[in-house]
Amino acid sequence: MRWLVVAPLSVVLGYLLDLWNVPAAWIIGPLVVSAACALITGKELPINRYLFRYSRGTIGVLAALPLVAVGIHELSHYLLPGLCVAAFTILMAIIGGTFLGRSHREIGLETGIMSMLAGGASVMPLIAKEVGADYRYVALNQYLRLLAVSISLPLVSGWLLSSGSTPTSEAPAQDIAGWVGLVIIFAVALGSESLARLVHIPSPSIIGPILVMLIVANIVPDSIALYPPKVMRVVAFLVVGWLCGGSLSKDSLKLFSKLLPLTLAFVAFLIGTCALAAWPLTAWLDISYFEGYLATTPGAIDTVLALTSESGAGAVVVSMQVIRLLTILVFASYLPQFLRFYRRIIR
Repeated sequence: MRWLVVAPLSVVLGYLLDLWNVPAAWIIGPLVVSAACALITGKELPINRYLFRYSRGTIGVLAALPLVAVGIHELSHYLLPGLCVAAFTILMAIIGGTFLGRSHREIGLETGIMSMLAGGASVMPLIAKEVGADYRYVALNQYLRLLAVSISLPLVSGWLLSSGSTPTSEAPAQDIAGWVGLVIIFAVALGSESLARLVHIPSPSIIGPILVMLIVANIVPDSIALYPPKVMRVVAFLVVGWLCGGSLSKDSLKLFSKLLPLTLAFVAFLIGTCALAAWPLTAWLDISYFEGYLATTPGAIDTVLALTSESGAGAVVVSMQVIRLLTILVFASYLPQFLRFYRRIIR
């Protein structure tokens, strides 16, 4: 019965936020609505498992598409600097997450590190749920960072380019899938998790669709578009919002409120350190600081790609972001194994 109220209100709020160009509007809208419902009724909102599988699979497909768009030649050319930037970003997440996890035992190392990993904000809560982290706090931290980066990027980029106008934040146009592409997307989204579990891939619900879509996209003809239409993307994002907000309780809300100043400080820390990482990159790759800044900014990849297209920045930006995204997703999937080793070191 609650869904009769939550679903339409989520769509309305998501639409309004999208209209106002709020980043991650279709996730934040349902997150707010479902959180309000869970807090008012005192009960979690259960999500249909098939709908949840569709959502995770579709988001995995979306995460794979930038990898398909960037050629193997471009990726291989920037592989080493991309891995260095990814390693630096992961190191900052480990440092910040360790401080957070050890200073607030109720958060823990898993949640602390997952919440600090930059890249794939819509994916991280789903992986967090699989690896045993508190996906609600991970979502809070990820979307605060996403908002901060998305809002600041056009302003900082405009200043770096010394232009009087702010670049557009509209995502570049994509060829929307036809009926053949839709069949492929549904098959990958719904079937990849089972295949991934068979071969024991970590975080199979996310990594599975990414790997399968990469294989499929390189097999099918270029004439078949594989970008999901907006309604498919919106439904997938709505489910992520419901997952993160619908499980909120008064106790967890009190904890998150208490941690908010520290959370904001860590968001600023991560953005600042990534901006510093752009300086050595400019000398290494002989690129402008503007390109280095876009290549290292922690997340908001849609805004980054839009600014890259608008400003004429080189392929280095897309390649570096894609390499870091994939590296961080793999690291997040193996987080439990890493923490078993890491806990022995920091005892």
